Amino acid sequence: QVQLVESGGGLVQPGGSLRLSCAASGSIFSINAMGWYRQGPGKSRELAATITPGGMTNYADSVKGRFTISLDNAKNTVFLQMNSLNPEDTAVYYCNANVRRRSGSLVNYVYWGQGTQVTVSS
Repeated sequence: QVQLVESGGGLVQPGGSLRLSCAASGSIFSINAMGWYRQGPGKSRELAATITPGGMTNYADSVKGRFTISLDNAKNTVFLQMNSLNPEDTAVYYCNANVRRRSGSLVNYVYWGQGTQVTVSS
């Protein structure tokens, strides 16, 4: 199995910053991609940002220019630096990992973290 452990959420004022971390561990042969999704109150879960081990990134339009995703390949840990936060960023943020568990296998597995709450409010 694979475990994702998230940290870094909390309460921040508008205009402030937070940094989320997510460490993946367990039966991982290689990582295809890791990322962050979020689910605001009364909303569906949506993409925030994703990254591949090669450094290819993808951001939701709503976070471009404010959020930066990065990946420590050696530690299987993904980070999300969130700047210029506004109340619309309030959500539970979920870490996501797409991995291969065995050498030579073409089967990909997708795992989710338990979620970390980010609240932007004055």
